[in-house]
Amino acid sequence: MRVFHISHTDLDGYSCQLLTSEVFPNIVFYNANYGLEVKLSIEKVLNDIQEFKNEEILILISDLNLTPQEALDLDKNIASLNSDGFNIILQLLDHHITGKKSAEAFSWYFLDDKRSATRIVYDYLIEKYSANITHYEKLVNAVNAVDIWLEHEKKNFEFGKVLMSMIIKVREVNSILFASLNRDFKLHLLKKAIDYLDLENGNIKLDNDVHFLKKEFLKLDENDDTIDNLSAKYLVKSLEDIKEDLTITYKGQKGLLTYCLGSISIPANTFLKANSDYDFFLDVNKKGNISLRAAGKLDVSLLASKLGNGGGHVNASGGRIEDFKESIDYNLVKIFIQEKLDILD
Repeated sequence: MRVFHISHTDLDGYSCQLLTSEVFPNIVFYNANYGLEVKLSIEKVLNDIQEFKNEEILILISDLNLTPQEALDLDKNIASLNSDGFNIILQLLDHHITGKKSAEAFSWYFLDDKRSATRIVYDYLIEKYSANITHYEKLVNAVNAVDIWLEHEKKNFEFGKVLMSMIIKVREVNSILFASLNRDFKLHLLKKAIDYLDLENGNIKLDNDVHFLKKEFLKLDENDDTIDNLSAKYLVKSLEDIKEDLTITYKGQKGLLTYCLGSISIPANTFLKANSDYDFFLDVNKKGNISLRAAGKLDVSLLASKLGNGGGHVNASGGRIEDFKESIDYNLVKIFIQEKLDILD
C-alpha cells in the first residue's frame, strides 16, 4: 500500500507523521496550516497519486479539520477517481470540534475532541494495522497532555511544553524549500526526546540539550561550530544539492531562486562565492516580496526596480511583485518568476 499523509505544522501534526513513518514503508508526507495550505496540499496529493492507479492507496489526513465544502469536494474527487479504476482509501483523523459538521456528513471523517491527533493516530495504527509502536506511547502521552492542555498530568504536560517549544523553534532548515529535510529535522528531535522521558527532571534536561541535539543534526562533519555557522553550511550544502532545479536566468546570466528562505544575506553570499558560475541570488516570499543578492556580476538594484518596483544597492536590493500569488508548490513559483524575467527589458 502506498500512503500519502497530510498533517498539521505543529507538534501534534509532526508527531502523527513520526508514528506513520514507523508503520508504512511507502509513504509521502505533506504539511499544511489551515486555510489555503490545506486546499493546496489536497490538490497536490490528488495530482501526485495519478501515477499509482494500479496500487492500493491510503490518503491520510491528521490534525486538520475540513470545512463542509472542502470535505464534500474531496469526497467527490475520491469517488470519481475510484470509479475510474483507482483503489483509494480516504481517512481523516482529527480532534478539532470545528470539523463536527463534516464528521457528521462523511464516514471517512473521524473526530474525537477528547484526544490529540497523535493519540488518535496512535490508537488507529494499532487497532487497524496492529502496528508495533508501543515504544512511542510515553511520547504520545506527553504530546497528548500538552495539545489538549491536561495540566493535571503534570509530568507529561511539562515535558510536552518543551516538545512544543522545540518543534516551533526549528527554523534552521526552511520548511517550504526543504520540506522533507525540515520534517526529518523535527522527527530526529522527537526521537531523541524519547531518551529523556524517564529521566528525573527530564523536561528540564531536554530543554537544556535541544541546542546540542540540533547541532548534532546540522553537522556535516566532525568539526564543531556555532549553530548559526552550522546552519549556514547545512543550508548552502542543501542548496548546492538541488541547485540545478533552482536555477533561473536573466539576460543570459544565471541565478538561484529560493522561496520563503528569508534572511538571505549570509547564505546568498556564501553560495555565490562557492558557485562562481552563478551571478545572482533571488528569494521571494508568500506575499511577493523579493530579496536579491549578487557578488559584483549583476546590478541587482536595476533588476529589483524592473521586477518588483524596488531598488537598493548594486549587490543587495529588494522589492515587491504585485501580482504574485501564494503557492505551496515551488515549481509553480519558479515558472512564474522565470516568465517575469523573460519579458523584462
